[in-house]
Amino acid sequence: MTTAPTTGRTPVTGAVGTAHIRVEGRDKVTGAARYAGDVPFADLAHGRLVLSTVARGRIRSVGASGVLGMPGVLAVLHHGNAPRVDTDYTGILGVPPDPTAAVFQHDRIPHAGWPVALVVAETPEQAREAAEALVVTYERQPHDIAFRADRPDAYPVDGHMPAATEKGDLEAGLAASAHVVDAEYTTPEEHHAMMEPHAATARWDGGRLEVVDSNQGTTWVADELARMFSLEPSAVRVRSEHVGGGFGSKGLRAHQVSAVMAATALRRPVRVVLTRRQMFSLTGYRSPTTQRVRLGADADGRLRALEHRSLNQTSTVWEFVEPGAGPARVMYDADAHRTVNEVVRLDVPSPTWMRAPGEAPGSFALEAALDELAEKCGVDPIELRLRNEPERGPVSGLPFAGRNLAACFREGARRFGWAGRDPRPGVRRDGRWLLGTGTAAASFPAGALPSTAAVTAEADGTFTVRIAAADIGTGARTALTLVAADALRVAPDRVRVRIGDSDFGPAGLAGGSMGTRSWAWAVTVAAEELRDRLLPGVAVPPEGVTVRSDTTAALGALAQKERHSFGAQFAEVAVDVTTGEVRVRRMLGIFAAGRIVNPLTARSQLVGGMTWGISMALHEEAVRDHASGGVHGADLAGYHIATHADVPAIEADWVDDPDPDDPVGIKGIGEVGIVGAAAAVANAVWHATGVRHRDLPIRPDRVLRAGGPRV
Repeated sequence: MTTAPTTGRTPVTGAVGTAHIRVEGRDKVTGAARYAGDVPFADLAHGRLVLSTVARGRIRSVGASGVLGMPGVLAVLHHGNAPRVDTDYTGILGVPPDPTAAVFQHDRIPHAGWPVALVVAETPEQAREAAEALVVTYERQPHDIAFRADRPDAYPVDGHMPAATEKGDLEAGLAASAHVVDAEYTTPEEHHAMMEPHAATARWDGGRLEVVDSNQGTTWVADELARMFSLEPSAVRVRSEHVGGGFGSKGLRAHQVSAVMAATALRRPVRVVLTRRQMFSLTGYRSPTTQRVRLGADADGRLRALEHRSLNQTSTVWEFVEPGAGPARVMYDADAHRTVNEVVRLDVPSPTWMRAPGEAPGSFALEAALDELAEKCGVDPIELRLRNEPERGPVSGLPFAGRNLAACFREGARRFGWAGRDPRPGVRRDGRWLLGTGTAAASFPAGALPSTAAVTAEADGTFTVRIAAADIGTGARTALTLVAADALRVAPDRVRVRIGDSDFGPAGLAGGSMGTRSWAWAVTVAAEELRDRLLPGVAVPPEGVTVRSDTTAALGALAQKERHSFGAQFAEVAVDVTTGEVRVRRMLGIFAAGRIVNPLTARSQLVGGMTWGISMALHEEAVRDHASGGVHGADLAGYHIATHADVPAIEADWVDDPDPDDPVGIKGIGEVGIVGAAAAVANAVWHATGVRHRDLPIRPDRVLRAGGPRV
């Protein structure tokens, strides 16, 4: 579906803002681009991880002698012979490492799928056969994986935000409200399911450790490996040129650490590639959540009281919080306002960041509750949200660095045809299908991480940018090419961008929708200084002229504000209540996400996020077996994600929203596209059927059990 672009945008005067195909596109479609598992090395050995088959207990023995005589087998590493590593540190992200990555340090088993050994052989096939033949005996202990809302051992946890915030008298506010919503919402365990598996090759080269990896930040992984193996930072180099998706999971994991151990023991390159099944227990996931939302409003729908409590599970070895209550701290205010993020420790693998951590599940609960409140108040769902637009941060009290959510809703309502919507549920039909439309708001923080960049003027008139950025499929290379071209005031074809190498100097990771903003800031500063240094008519020397930037001081000097991208999501669904099938017929997202660097890849990012929202709403659900503690169907056949047949015409666009405090005007688009999308679908299902679904995914059996109007 195509429509006229949103009006009122700032005119495009340079490369930034102009649609540009990916600069590495030809390499990717022809196979010239090499991913971590493709890079060749001489004398390469292959490692295969062996994972525990019990959910809790201790290792009694590892039958290494039984496989060391098998063809091609070179070594078996386990807790009895592996080198010791250091985990008593705080990394550059401000958190300690997940002990799951510190493999083979003890005999304890804290969850099913815990790494217990690495078998190294001459070929991948030999390593796999030996790993499958390795006999590991265990002392089993009772395990607990029961996640539920009434766990008495749940407790609040600070993550990258405080565990709890509170102001006003919540109970009094609810009691004084004309309309109250008090509901519980649940989201299931979800997995990243990127196309490229995790892979890493480690080798020693002249006393220096080199790791070729698939990760979201070479600076991040190099720093962690240096700390864990007690090496000087300069003694570690990490390269990650092409990444086939990460979504939050590609940081330091067991495969990199075990590869380094094996390369150290054998003094030759060792590659470890995780299988799809192993990824379900070793690379993190989004924790299931149970969330209670209580809203109290006056007769006109203005909030008097708001409470959002979110509970997630974490492992017994690492404390990870999925901050589902976070969106309420930004989106809506009330005189009485309380939010809490809690965790419960279970015998499960460690969760981790997953695209829009906190905001994705949290927005489902909050935006579904707002829809329920709109129904009770008899107010249009968009109007209800506009009536509750805060002037400042509801919790922080800080001013917003731009909050164009209202513009997103107005533009989206116009283009979606919202004005003609009959608010009554269960009245629109198309043959055997009931039709409904829904909407939801979206937000995601717009941050930036300190980064360095080097820009070189070459003697041939071209320019080379070097920065330890990560292109995880987002089009970062292309965006940085356009940013550099504008800062240098040259055409994009005169700029070459090199990324994915920790030797280029520290740079922020590709995560938290901060990548492009962080890197573009550093590139802009370096490029502008270089442009000022070059004198017209003076030839560049053969070695070139290089300028390096560091944005640490600039970011530290930024005024404190609420910085976010915003959006309005719209969905139309069709529901067959005789079969329970739900089909999304169309979606529209309008976003206020700063200055858009490359409309071509930006639209793909936003559409991808919205597609994930469909998947989250209707399909994705990892189910754990209570007997084994493992995931049922831990593969892409058993774990259902949206396919082409599930994705309708999705339209994504934006309103003008440059950030005046950013040198390019960027905010971030990587994650805001998924936020609110599942809620919009769920709200549309209510409008179609008159039945609320507070548990994701909205499976056919749940639709049938819930009942509702019949055709």
